[in-house]
Amino acid sequence: MKLTKMAHACVRLEKDGRTLVLDPGGFSEQDAAVGADAILVTHEHPDHFDEPRLRAAMEGNPAAEIWTLKSVAEQISSAFPGRVHTVGHGDTFTAAGFDVQVHGELHAVIHPDIPRITNVGYLLDEGRVFHPGDALTVPDHPVQTLMLPVMAPWNKISEVIDYVREVRPQRAYDIHDALLTDLARPIYDRQIGGLGGSEHLRLTPGHSAQV
Repeated sequence: MKLTKMAHACVRLEKDGRTLVLDPGGFSEQDAAVGADAILVTHEHPDHFDEPRLRAAMEGNPAAEIWTLKSVAEQISSAFPGRVHTVGHGDTFTAAGFDVQVHGELHAVIHPDIPRITNVGYLLDEGRVFHPGDALTVPDHPVQTLMLPVMAPWNKISEVIDYVREVRPQRAYDIHDALLTDLARPIYDRQIGGLGGSEHLRLTPGHSAQV
């Protein structure tokens, strides 16, 4: 399949002429989800869920559908009856020709004083790609390509490195990187690549790779 990195946590995947988009949020391009046959959203935070971006995709393709957790579905399902599906940990479904397994339940801890919200990750095509959203969820299945949240208010680099070590993917591509400055990127590349134990890769937004 073709993987295209969009800005921040958004990823586009293409296979057999169909397109699946994950987490087209407010830090992503305005048209990040346009042209999608299916959209997956991991949680309700605005850098992952942006209603205008979802509406643009759904209105542009009357056959497009969304799979997401309850907190997001409640905000957009009334506008698109029958096209927004609520999922949770352990669910499986097919979206735009991709087999999807749902893993995880809670967002990572930002601070003990901030209540945790729900968050799910999506494992695609028997482990070909895993997008964890805002959590360091380890799926009970081997992962070939891990979409790795490298920089967030809720993580530090030692946790990111240990997460790569625990998942043990064949390769890890950076996501959740809109707040990571160009000055810091070489440090993250060197430390994650040198200590994580897996091939560590980074795509500029708009660029693609075959996975």
